[in-house]
Amino acid sequence: MKYDMVMPKMGESITEGTIIKWLKQIGDTVEKDEIVLEISTDKVDSEIPTPVAGKIVELIANENDTVEVGKVIARIETEGEAESAEPVEESPVAEEKSEVTSASEPASAEAAAATEPVDTQKEEKIESTKFFSPVVLNIARTEGISAQELESIEGTGISGRVTKKDILNYVESKKSAVAAPPLSATAPATTAETATTPTPSPVISGEGVEVIPMDHIRKKIAEHMVQTVHTAAHVGLYIEIDMYNVHRIRERSKNNFYRKEGIKLTFMPFISEAVVKTLKEFPLINASIDGDNILVKHFINLGIAVDTEQGLIVPVIKNTESLNLTGIARAINDLASRARNRKLKPDEVSGGTFSISNFGVFGTKIGFPLINQPQVAILGVGGLEKRAIVVNDAIAIRPMMDISLTFDHRLIDGALGAQFLQRLKEHLENYDPELQL
Repeated sequence: MKYDMVMPKMGESITEGTIIKWLKQIGDTVEKDEIVLEISTDKVDSEIPTPVAGKIVELIANENDTVEVGKVIARIETEGEAESAEPVEESPVAEEKSEVTSASEPASAEAAAATEPVDTQKEEKIESTKFFSPVVLNIARTEGISAQELESIEGTGISGRVTKKDILNYVESKKSAVAAPPLSATAPATTAETATTPTPSPVISGEGVEVIPMDHIRKKIAEHMVQTVHTAAHVGLYIEIDMYNVHRIRERSKNNFYRKEGIKLTFMPFISEAVVKTLKEFPLINASIDGDNILVKHFINLGIAVDTEQGLIVPVIKNTESLNLTGIARAINDLASRARNRKLKPDEVSGGTFSISNFGVFGTKIGFPLINQPQVAILGVGGLEKRAIVVNDAIAIRPMMDISLTFDHRLIDGALGAQFLQRLKEHLENYDPELQL
């Protein structure tokens, strides 16, 4: 019988999705839960599996088509003689086997010809020694790259992992066996602060120009950043915070915390908890602007920016005020992990009331991120470093951190922004150093 595969519902607020790429074509045989296409919403990109096994007999929607949820996008011939189409249950978001890495990747324009697949036994060996995303593995199969070749590719992602751009560059270098080595292009920025979208120049042979088309998420990031620049009156302040007490708690508790919870204890849960306490005292920082109205939220949905292979994603911890420190740590770890593995639901990256951008993990001390609309403020967290400061009229070496606040001057005045930062400083510096986790 023929089975109708429909555009799946990706969240309560999502009504349509854009087909980025079909990974299977007409005539291909598919197994149940095998990834068959990549789709993108205005929130997040996802890989979608087929709910049934069979042969693809018709692709109704093409790549780059935007399709309403519930509309048929493909038909699959399954076992049986009946020709009547059956309704399809909502297809869940595909789960990737492996972790993806940082750096946003361009959309592939080359996955066309089918070649000899990677040997299965070698693929299992790859998975036991390295992480490769399904997108990378699919390109390897399509281009006939052996498991040994795949392991030899030098990765530019976190911990040296191979990204989509790495394998595409490798494929291109194999195809163009010419005297001059292929030019490498700097990967597009993946931080929330990127506010412009440069127009690629025409490709002119010999000029050393590589044109990389923006993928769907990069386009959305660019649109969102330009929107926030044109919408909000951005002002930035920063303050220096002594993290001595928090540092003592973490150093004493991190091993036991990992044994109990199975996750690393970082500084971010402490910062997030202190932010929640401070937002309760300064509710206008947790508001938004709707025309001439101020919408003050009496709940705190905290967005934590995560750098992924697809670009910057800001998953949201809903009702963060209801969680304790350990609960916040669990939520941050869970959302960040699923963001990097493309397992987030669209509802999990929407509805935020305040955001945090932790650029300090890359060694940056001070930065002023752009506001995540329709919010009115965002916190920037710098890196921790030991500095000599004056404590009780004596010089001491303390772990110090610079934290910034970018706010919308249409609603928040400088005095209020400064008071918020000062109170946040007090919360962080006054953690009980004997706190047990």
